[in-house]
Amino acid sequence: MTATATRPPSVVPVFVRLKITLIRNGLRQSRGRAAGWTAGTVFALLYAVGLGVGMASLRHNHYGPAAAVTVTACMALGWAVAPLFFFGGDDTLDPTRLAMLPLRPRPLVTGLLASSLIGVGPLCAVLVSAGAVVAVAHSGPAVPVAVIAVALTLLTCVSLARAVAAANTRLLTSRRGRDLALLSGLFIAVGSQGISLGINSLSSDGGLHRATSIAAVVRWIPPAPAVDAVRSVSRGSYGLAAVQLLYAACVVALVLRWWHHSLVRLMVSPDASTLPAGPAGADRDRREDPDSARRSGLLGRGAADGPARVAALLLPRRLVAGRTGTVMGRQFRYVWRDPRSRAAWATALTLGLLLPVVAMAQHGGSVYQCLWSAGLLSTQMFNTFGLDGSAFWTVAATTATRRDAALELRGRALAMAVVAVPYITVVSTGVSLLLHRISALPEVLGLALAFAGTLIATGVFIGVRFPYAVAQSNPFANAAPGQTGVVTLNVLGGTLAGVVLWLPLLAFAVALHVTGRHGLLWTVLPVGAAYGLAVVAAFLRFTAPRLLDRLPEILAVAAQV
Repeated sequence: MTATATRPPSVVPVFVRLKITLIRNGLRQSRGRAAGWTAGTVFALLYAVGLGVGMASLRHNHYGPAAAVTVTACMALGWAVAPLFFFGGDDTLDPTRLAMLPLRPRPLVTGLLASSLIGVGPLCAVLVSAGAVVAVAHSGPAVPVAVIAVALTLLTCVSLARAVAAANTRLLTSRRGRDLALLSGLFIAVGSQGISLGINSLSSDGGLHRATSIAAVVRWIPPAPAVDAVRSVSRGSYGLAAVQLLYAACVVALVLRWWHHSLVRLMVSPDASTLPAGPAGADRDRREDPDSARRSGLLGRGAADGPARVAALLLPRRLVAGRTGTVMGRQFRYVWRDPRSRAAWATALTLGLLLPVVAMAQHGGSVYQCLWSAGLLSTQMFNTFGLDGSAFWTVAATTATRRDAALELRGRALAMAVVAVPYITVVSTGVSLLLHRISALPEVLGLALAFAGTLIATGVFIGVRFPYAVAQSNPFANAAPGQTGVVTLNVLGGTLAGVVLWLPLLAFAVALHVTGRHGLLWTVLPVGAAYGLAVVAAFLRFTAPRLLDRLPEILAVAAQV
């Protein structure tokens, strides 16, 4: 008697239905989420259609092949890096959620790959790659090759995104991964400036010739060889086209193999939740989490206290003694340990330096671009109490007099100034040197220091008068629900008030230019520094009693979850 072996049913339909159910249930959570998803989908499809049509319109253009392979390679790069920044936005990217199912890695790969082909992203990839192959298809035999090229491009993008996500699952579900996701805004901002530079370079004389030279290398970066195979067939180079298609298919196989290997490792290796809570596990956790070890006193205070120590050395001892120095140290630790604050400061510091450089690269720039560095960094003062969260109760419990309130505000303002003043000085000096306008440095630096002072001053007041709660449960939201009006008033109102307070010094500098007294422009530096310091001192004195009166209200707002 022989037993007939029955083939197990395919899991592909199950995963496809699971993906559709996840999308449908996510849209049912709220009307706002459904509206946001619809708007994002429409925008993405319009962009993909526009890009695809633009690529197709280059069919008879000399630069069409170069543009086709370049866009295809850039699209694959975007699919590869997207999971590193938006991992938390798609639960299906986390394979550990399926670890308890009785599935081996191979059928798991098949099911996840099939479900990954459903959604707006794959449809956009098909539209863009279809436009790319139309741009290089010029014969009948190229049509079936174009279909194969689109399929290989889609499989490369989807499998690459899944493989990257699986290989970095442990990182992206950890605290460090959340820190990385919070920094996505910084990478997007830097990337947008890089794209702007690239477009400006291509629009200049000889830009498209440089693109053609670059495409000679890009055409061999997967999945670009699949698209370039369509061009090879159109030119009669069937052997080269076969090699390119085989090369693209081998890359897909290698990526799938990498994905399979990562899934095997995830399914058999223990995670933090399965490790014993004994001394060995605790020591390992401290080694993996330096911030936790620092809080336990094992590694000392570390880099968070560096600015505070520098301030203690450079500023008058009487100014930073007592509560002021304590507040400064606490603020630096908050920024160093809180991922949201760290991301906001990193973004402000990077963009303040990047924007003048981009302006110089595009159209020569101006020394007055240094004002970006003062503005972007100083606005971090606008919600200084709301970022404390529930920890603000320690401030409320230890603030009993107007002097306590004044010292609290002074410590927070000095913590910002200790970073802002050297940073603004370095950026202003560097830009002046690069533009060969070193004679304009005193004027520019004076304007920037005064601008930073007025923004810090208004930030002190508006942070007390209009604080808003930060969404603790959602690290990607900058405020708790229902506070859009307060956020707008805080940011826009504080910025406009700072600009209005800064106008007298700007008028002074303009008057020196108009009257032809260029030899006195150096006075803008001492006048600007003194003006910014005077405005901050006045606002500290004015806001201190109001902080004492509004402690309960600020605590109620900051403690919201």
